[in-house]
Amino acid sequence: MSPHRQGPGNGESTGAPAPGAIDVIIVEDQREIREGLARLIDRAAGVRCVGRYRSMEEALAARLSAPPAVALLDIGLRGMSGIAGIEPLKIRYPDVLVLMITVHNDDERIFEAMCAGACGYLLKKTPPENLVESVREVAAGGAPMSPEVARRVVELFRRFKPPERAEYHLTPYELRVLGMLVDGHNYKTAAAELGVTVHAVSFHMRRVYEKLRVHSKSEAVATALRQRLFA
Repeated sequence: MSPHRQGPGNGESTGAPAPGAIDVIIVEDQREIREGLARLIDRAAGVRCVGRYRSMEEALAARLSAPPAVALLDIGLRGMSGIAGIEPLKIRYPDVLVLMITVHNDDERIFEAMCAGACGYLLKKTPPENLVESVREVAAGGAPMSPEVARRVVELFRRFKPPERAEYHLTPYELRVLGMLVDGHNYKTAAAELGVTVHAVSFHMRRVYEKLRVHSKSEAVATALRQRLFA
Protein backbone atom coordinates (compact mmCIF):
# COMPACT_ATOMS: atom_id res chain seq x y z
CA MET A 1 0.00 0.00 0.00
CA SER A 2 1.28 3.50 -0.78
CA PRO A 3 2.72 5.20 2.31
CA HIS A 4 0.71 8.39 1.72
CA ARG A 5 -2.68 6.72 2.21
CA GLN A 6 -4.14 5.54 5.48
CA GLY A 7 -5.31 1.96 6.12
CA PRO A 8 -8.02 0.05 4.27
CA GLY A 9 -10.80 2.48 5.10
CA ASN A 10 -11.13 6.13 4.24
CA GLY A 11 -7.90 8.09 4.35
CA GLU A 12 -6.18 11.37 3.74
CA SER A 13 -2.75 12.16 2.38
CA THR A 14 0.03 11.79 4.94
CA GLY A 15 3.15 11.92 2.78
CA ALA A 16 4.99 14.58 0.81
CA PRO A 17 3.37 15.43 -2.51
CA ALA A 18 4.92 13.99 -5.66
CA PRO A 19 6.34 16.86 -7.76
CA GLY A 20 3.98 17.69 -10.61
CA ALA A 21 1.48 14.97 -9.71
CA ILE A 22 -2.26 15.49 -10.18
CA ASP A 23 -3.81 15.08 -6.72
CA VAL A 24 -7.11 13.18 -6.82
CA ILE A 25 -9.77 12.45 -4.21
CA ILE A 26 -12.34 9.69 -4.59
CA VAL A 27 -15.86 9.64 -3.12
CA GLU A 28 -17.43 6.20 -3.57
CA ASP A 29 -19.54 4.27 -1.08
CA GLN A 30 -18.63 0.78 -2.32
CA ARG A 31 -15.32 -0.14 -0.67
CA GLU A 32 -14.15 -2.53 -3.38
CA ILE A 33 -14.64 0.07 -6.11
CA ARG A 34 -13.19 2.86 -3.96
CA GLU A 35 -10.02 0.92 -3.15
CA GLY A 36 -9.71 -0.31 -6.73
CA LEU A 37 -9.83 3.24 -8.04
CA ALA A 38 -7.25 4.37 -5.47
CA ARG A 39 -4.85 1.57 -6.46
CA LEU A 40 -5.39 2.31 -10.16
CA ILE A 41 -4.58 5.99 -9.70
CA ASP A 42 -1.58 5.40 -7.45
CA ARG A 43 -0.02 2.99 -9.93
CA ALA A 44 -0.36 5.43 -12.85
CA ALA A 45 2.27 7.99 -13.75
CA GLY A 46 1.63 11.63 -12.91
CA VAL A 47 -1.44 11.10 -10.70
CA ARG A 48 -1.95 10.13 -7.08
CA CYS A 49 -4.83 9.51 -4.72
CA VAL A 50 -4.66 11.85 -1.72
CA GLY A 51 -7.98 10.90 -0.16
CA ARG A 52 -10.76 8.37 -0.54
CA TYR A 53 -14.11 8.59 1.21
CA ARG A 54 -17.36 6.66 1.38
CA SER A 55 -19.59 9.76 1.52
CA MET A 56 -19.65 13.43 0.58
CA GLU A 57 -20.00 14.24 4.26
CA GLU A 58 -16.64 12.54 4.98
CA ALA A 59 -14.97 14.24 2.03
CA LEU A 60 -16.17 17.68 3.11
CA ALA A 61 -14.97 17.09 6.69
CA ALA A 62 -11.53 15.84 5.63
CA ARG A 63 -8.36 17.78 6.33
CA LEU A 64 -5.98 17.74 3.39
CA SER A 65 -2.57 19.39 3.38
CA ALA A 66 -3.31 20.89 -0.05
CA PRO A 67 -6.43 21.26 -2.23
CA PRO A 68 -7.02 18.36 -4.64
CA ALA A 69 -6.89 19.04 -8.37
CA VAL A 70 -9.54 16.50 -9.37
CA ALA A 71 -12.44 14.87 -7.53
CA LEU A 72 -13.93 11.57 -8.70
CA LEU A 73 -17.51 11.54 -7.39
CA ASP A 74 -20.07 8.76 -7.45
CA ILE A 75 -23.66 9.95 -7.86
CA GLY A 76 -25.64 7.37 -5.89
CA LEU A 77 -24.08 7.91 -2.47
CA ARG A 78 -25.76 7.35 0.86
CA GLY A 79 -26.71 10.69 2.37
CA MET A 80 -25.69 13.63 0.19
CA SER A 81 -25.54 12.63 -3.47
CA GLY A 82 -22.49 13.28 -5.62
CA ILE A 83 -24.40 15.89 -7.62
CA ALA A 84 -25.57 17.71 -4.48
CA GLY A 85 -22.01 17.58 -3.18
CA ILE A 86 -20.44 19.43 -6.10
CA GLU A 87 -21.32 22.94 -4.89
CA PRO A 88 -20.11 22.57 -1.26
CA LEU A 89 -16.98 20.81 -2.51
CA LYS A 90 -16.25 23.74 -4.86
CA ILE A 91 -16.86 26.20 -2.04
CA ARG A 92 -14.18 24.44 -0.02
CA TYR A 93 -11.84 23.84 -2.98
CA PRO A 94 -12.71 26.52 -5.58
CA ASP A 95 -10.31 25.17 -8.22
CA VAL A 96 -11.20 21.48 -7.93
CA LEU A 97 -12.34 19.83 -11.16
CA VAL A 98 -15.17 17.33 -10.74
CA LEU A 99 -15.39 14.12 -12.73
CA MET A 100 -18.54 12.06 -12.15
CA ILE A 101 -18.12 8.28 -12.24
CA THR A 102 -21.36 6.36 -12.04
CA VAL A 103 -23.58 3.56 -13.34
CA HIS A 104 -26.25 6.10 -14.34
CA ASN A 105 -26.42 7.40 -17.91
CA ASP A 106 -29.94 8.85 -18.01
CA ASP A 107 -30.54 12.33 -19.40
CA GLU A 108 -31.74 13.85 -16.13
CA ARG A 109 -28.66 12.93 -14.09
CA ILE A 110 -26.27 13.89 -16.88
CA PHE A 111 -27.94 17.31 -17.23
CA GLU A 112 -28.06 17.89 -13.46
CA ALA A 113 -24.39 16.97 -13.05
CA MET A 114 -23.27 19.31 -15.81
CA CYS A 115 -25.43 22.18 -14.52
CA ALA A 116 -24.01 21.64 -11.02
CA GLY A 117 -20.47 22.10 -12.32
CA ALA A 118 -19.14 18.66 -13.28
CA CYS A 119 -16.42 18.78 -15.94
CA GLY A 120 -16.84 15.21 -17.14
CA TYR A 121 -19.05 12.15 -16.83
CA LEU A 122 -17.77 8.56 -16.94
CA LEU A 123 -19.51 5.23 -16.52
CA LYS A 124 -18.03 2.78 -14.03
CA LYS A 125 -17.44 0.26 -16.80
CA THR A 126 -14.90 2.67 -18.35
CA PRO A 127 -11.63 0.75 -19.03
CA PRO A 128 -8.99 1.54 -16.36
CA GLU A 129 -6.53 3.09 -18.81
CA ASN A 130 -9.28 5.38 -20.16
CA LEU A 131 -10.27 6.44 -16.64
CA VAL A 132 -6.72 7.50 -15.75
CA GLU A 133 -6.39 9.30 -19.08
CA SER A 134 -9.69 11.09 -18.34
CA VAL A 135 -8.27 12.37 -15.04
CA ARG A 136 -5.30 13.78 -16.92
CA GLU A 137 -7.62 15.21 -19.58
CA VAL A 138 -9.88 17.02 -17.12
CA ALA A 139 -6.82 18.43 -15.30
CA ALA A 140 -5.62 19.78 -18.65
CA GLY A 141 -8.92 21.59 -19.24
CA GLY A 142 -10.86 18.90 -21.10
CA ALA A 143 -14.35 17.51 -20.54
CA PRO A 144 -14.12 13.72 -20.86
CA MET A 145 -17.25 11.61 -21.29
CA SER A 146 -17.86 7.94 -21.83
CA PRO A 147 -18.93 7.33 -25.47
CA GLU A 148 -22.44 6.31 -24.40
CA VAL A 149 -22.82 9.51 -22.37
CA ALA A 150 -21.46 11.68 -25.19
CA ARG A 151 -24.04 10.20 -27.59
CA ARG A 152 -26.83 10.93 -25.13
CA VAL A 153 -25.65 14.52 -24.70
CA VAL A 154 -25.60 15.01 -28.47
CA GLU A 155 -29.08 13.51 -28.77
CA LEU A 156 -30.31 15.63 -25.86
CA PHE A 157 -29.24 18.83 -27.61
CA ARG A 158 -30.69 17.66 -30.92
CA ARG A 159 -34.08 17.25 -29.25
CA PHE A 160 -33.68 20.45 -27.26
CA LYS A 161 -35.74 23.22 -28.85
CA PRO A 162 -35.58 26.22 -26.52
CA PRO A 163 -38.66 28.44 -26.33
CA GLU A 164 -38.63 32.04 -27.36
CA ARG A 165 -36.54 34.09 -25.00
CA ALA A 166 -38.65 34.96 -21.97
CA GLU A 167 -38.56 38.29 -20.20
CA TYR A 168 -37.74 37.93 -16.51
CA HIS A 169 -36.89 41.60 -15.84
CA LEU A 170 -33.46 40.78 -14.43
CA THR A 171 -31.28 43.81 -13.83
CA PRO A 172 -27.91 44.02 -15.63
CA TYR A 173 -26.14 43.25 -12.34
CA GLU A 174 -28.39 40.25 -11.64
CA LEU A 175 -27.64 38.97 -15.14
CA ARG A 176 -23.93 39.42 -14.50
CA VAL A 177 -24.06 37.44 -11.25
CA LEU A 178 -26.18 34.70 -12.86
CA GLY A 179 -23.79 34.60 -15.83
CA MET A 180 -20.87 33.95 -13.50
CA LEU A 181 -22.69 30.93 -12.04
CA VAL A 182 -23.43 29.68 -15.55
CA ASP A 183 -19.69 29.95 -16.21
CA GLY A 184 -18.96 27.68 -13.24
CA HIS A 185 -18.40 30.12 -10.36
CA ASN A 186 -19.80 29.48 -6.90
CA TYR A 187 -20.90 32.28 -4.54
CA LYS A 188 -17.43 32.60 -3.00
CA THR A 189 -15.48 32.86 -6.26
CA ALA A 190 -18.15 35.11 -7.83
CA ALA A 191 -17.91 37.46 -4.84
CA ALA A 192 -14.10 37.58 -5.15
CA GLU A 193 -14.34 38.32 -8.89
CA LEU A 194 -16.93 41.07 -8.36
CA GLY A 195 -15.17 42.56 -5.33
CA VAL A 196 -18.20 42.14 -3.07
CA THR A 197 -19.14 39.94 -0.12
CA VAL A 198 -20.63 36.48 -0.39
CA HIS A 199 -23.67 37.92 1.40
CA ALA A 200 -24.13 40.44 -1.44
CA VAL A 201 -23.98 37.69 -4.07
CA SER A 202 -26.47 35.64 -2.05
CA PHE A 203 -28.81 38.65 -1.83
CA HIS A 204 -28.81 39.20 -5.60
CA MET A 205 -29.25 35.48 -6.28
CA ARG A 206 -32.32 35.39 -4.02
CA ARG A 207 -33.81 38.09 -6.27
CA VAL A 208 -32.83 36.03 -9.32
CA TYR A 209 -34.48 32.92 -7.84
CA GLU A 210 -37.69 34.89 -7.24
CA LYS A 211 -37.78 36.27 -10.78
CA LEU A 212 -36.95 32.93 -12.43
CA ARG A 213 -39.26 31.07 -10.02
CA VAL A 214 -36.57 28.55 -9.07
CA HIS A 215 -35.18 27.36 -5.75
CA SER A 216 -31.53 26.44 -6.34
CA LYS A 217 -28.38 27.36 -8.21
CA SER A 218 -28.65 24.35 -10.55
CA GLU A 219 -32.28 25.25 -11.40
CA ALA A 220 -31.26 28.87 -12.08
CA VAL A 221 -28.41 27.77 -14.37
CA ALA A 222 -30.67 25.29 -16.18
CA THR A 223 -33.34 27.98 -16.69
CA ALA A 224 -30.75 30.45 -17.98
CA LEU A 225 -29.58 27.90 -20.54
CA ARG A 226 -33.06 26.78 -21.58
CA GLN A 227 -34.36 30.34 -21.93
CA ARG A 228 -31.25 31.56 -23.73
CA LEU A 229 -30.77 34.42 -21.28
CA PHE A 230 -27.22 34.90 -22.53
CA ALA A 231 -27.83 34.17 -26.21
